[in-house]
Amino acid sequence: MYGKFFKRVMDIFLALLVLIILSPILIISAICIKFDSKGPVIFKQKRLGLGGKEFCIYKFRSMCVGAEKGGVYSDNNDKRVTKVGNILRKTSIDELPQAINILKGDMSFVGPRPPLTYHPWPIDEYSAEQRRMFNVRPGITGWAQVNGRKAVEWNKRIELNNWYVDNVSLWLDIKICFMTVFKVFTNADNENVGETVSKETVNK
Repeated sequence: MYGKFFKRVMDIFLALLVLIILSPILIISAICIKFDSKGPVIFKQKRLGLGGKEFCIYKFRSMCVGAEKGGVYSDNNDKRVTKVGNILRKTSIDELPQAINILKGDMSFVGPRPPLTYHPWPIDEYSAEQRRMFNVRPGITGWAQVNGRKAVEWNKRIELNNWYVDNVSLWLDIKICFMTVFKVFTNADNENVGETVSKETVNK
């Protein structure tokens, strides 16, 4: 049975494997970031996780320091993205430090992508139905990411996240992982095409 315990054990095992096997890529990425622009190698940001609680997510820094002041959305022409950061984003290498979040228990490999604390809206503005997405650990990848990723409006993303919560299984996680690899190699849906929060917030 694919219960919480087995999923957690698998997460820990795979996170350790990623950190060990991909350590050369992690080290090279860190060095390139440091030489490319001023600022820390790791970007830390508050996100909403299991139970709607805040946690600090780790990423390789792909933008210039203070870039968040310029807004939430970015695209391929965003000048805030550094040269190295552009490569890290296209290959999703910027997400690899989240293996540490997995070891800490903040995240899983597969689950709803953790939203910002203020975007698309604060936790107290989620409806009871929307909050169901926080019943599982957030993931590096998830059902919404392989079904539109950044092109999907947030109300729809939450519906997809809730579908995952209701149907979570080992085979679904494996399917999502394979679909994610395809998305990464084709760089599909990896650009914001505009604001992804509907003016009319449906289901709220």
